[in-house]
Amino acid sequence: MANLIPLVVTNYNEILENVKDPMVDTWLLMGSPGPMLCIVGAYLLFVLKIGPKIMENRPAFQLTGLMIAYNAFQVIFSIWLTTLVWNIDVRRLIALNGCNVHHMKNSDKSLQVALSRGAWWYFFSKIIELLDTVFFVLRKKQNQVSFLHVYHHTITAVFSWCYLKLLPGEQGVILGFLNSLVHVFMYTYYLIAALGPRYRKYLWWKKYMTWIQLIQFGIMLGYLVLTLVMDCGMPKVLTYFFVTNVVIFIYLFSDFYRKAYKRKQA
Repeated sequence: MANLIPLVVTNYNEILENVKDPMVDTWLLMGSPGPMLCIVGAYLLFVLKIGPKIMENRPAFQLTGLMIAYNAFQVIFSIWLTTLVWNIDVRRLIALNGCNVHHMKNSDKSLQVALSRGAWWYFFSKIIELLDTVFFVLRKKQNQVSFLHVYHHTITAVFSWCYLKLLPGEQGVILGFLNSLVHVFMYTYYLIAALGPRYRKYLWWKKYMTWIQLIQFGIMLGYLVLTLVMDCGMPKVLTYFFVTNVVIFIYLFSDFYRKAYKRKQA
C-alpha cells in the first residue's frame, strides 16, 4: 500500500501534464465542482424526497407531448454523440504495433481539443438525462425510480465531470461511443412508448434492451482489461476506476434482468 499511493499520485500527475486541456476550466459547469454537485444534489433531493411528497396527493402528469419531444431529442442527440468519434483520429490513439498509445503531448492540439470537446458534450448529455427520473416522479411511476436507475444516473453524471476535469484519458473515447450508441436504442424505445397504446405492438423487444446494456458493459470490460494486459500506456488509475464501475453495472443490470424477467418465466 505504501508503494501504491506514490504510484497513483505519479500516474495522476503524468495524466494532467500529458492530457489535461487547460481550456476545460473555462467551459460551462467546469470551473469548479460546485455547480455540478448542486445539480446532482438537487436531483437526488427531488427524486428521493421532495418529488414523491409533492406528488403524493396529486394526479399524475401525463406529459405526453413533452415526453415525445424529449425522447426524440435524446435519440437525435445520442446519434450526434456517436458521430463525434469520427472527429478523432483513432490511429493516433492506438498504434497498430503492440497497442502503443501516442500520448497527447506528442500529438497535435486539434486532437486534444476534439477529445476534450467530445467529453464535455458527453458530460452535458448525462446532466440532461437526469430528467429521465424527474419525469418518472412527475408521472407517478415511482416503481421505476429504483436504486439501479438513480445510482446509474448519479454516478455517470459525477464521473463524466471528474473524467474531463481531473482524469482525462483515451479510454473514454470507446466507452462514450458505446454508451451513446446504446442510448440511441434506449431512447428510441422510450419514444415509441410515449406515442401511446397503438404503438405498444412495436415494443416486443423491451427485455432485449437489458441484453443490449449488458453486452455494452461486457465489451467495455473486455476492452479495459485488454488495455491493461497489453500495457497500452493508458492511465491505469482511470482504467481501474472504469473497471470497478463496469463490474458494478454488470451486477446491477444482471440482477434487474433476473428479477424482471426470469421470475416471470418461473
